[in-house]
Amino acid sequence: MGGAIGSAEKVGPEAPPKCVLCPRLVAYRRDNEHTEPGWFNGAVPSFGKDSARLLIVGLAPGRNGANRTGRPFTGDYAGDLLYATLLEFGFAKGTYAAKPDDGLQLNDCMITNAVRCVPPENKPTPEEIKTCRPFFEARVSALPKLEIMLALGRIAHDQTLAALGLRKTLYPFGHGARHEIGNGRVLYDSFHCSRYNTNTGRLTPAMFRSVFAAIRDELGRA
Repeated sequence: MGGAIGSAEKVGPEAPPKCVLCPRLVAYRRDNEHTEPGWFNGAVPSFGKDSARLLIVGLAPGRNGANRTGRPFTGDYAGDLLYATLLEFGFAKGTYAAKPDDGLQLNDCMITNAVRCVPPENKPTPEEIKTCRPFFEARVSALPKLEIMLALGRIAHDQTLAALGLRKTLYPFGHGARHEIGNGRVLYDSFHCSRYNTNTGRLTPAMFRSVFAAIRDELGRA
């Protein structure tokens, strides 16, 4: 990938809004800018405060969701389920209205994505995932109180392990799985809260809530 970050180059926890590192994603962004000039159309920043103890890791912005609104999981079905669950378990407060100015606030929680720019068909390539990894690594490093990470889907799971230098074979992905990953930190897994997974019954709201119930029990209250 022509614009890959050099190993000695340091990056911050958020990608530049108009990141140019992945040619395919840049081309797709420009197509979206042409057809929907009023959308955010950029690398979507993480949502939440650096004091968070819980980091939720998604896959990538959805074209009609976060790529449109500029806030992770905002504006599509996955966000409806995620934010309702966060509100239920005290990781958010306010009202979720599927728009970035709805006033919703996260509590002791941050949401980020394994890949910060929207990919065609919501499918980043392995090289794009790797290219975006330094931003994810920096994001994790910038959370001094981090105790638990929740990976929504296998790509988020694998990106988390790679960023931490951990072997995938030692931490197999599975819905509801809990992995102790060193330094007093824990990684939980969940199937992604996408419409496809819920429509097919692979993930039910009850299954999703059960993961957050376990996390809430482990963290206690903020």
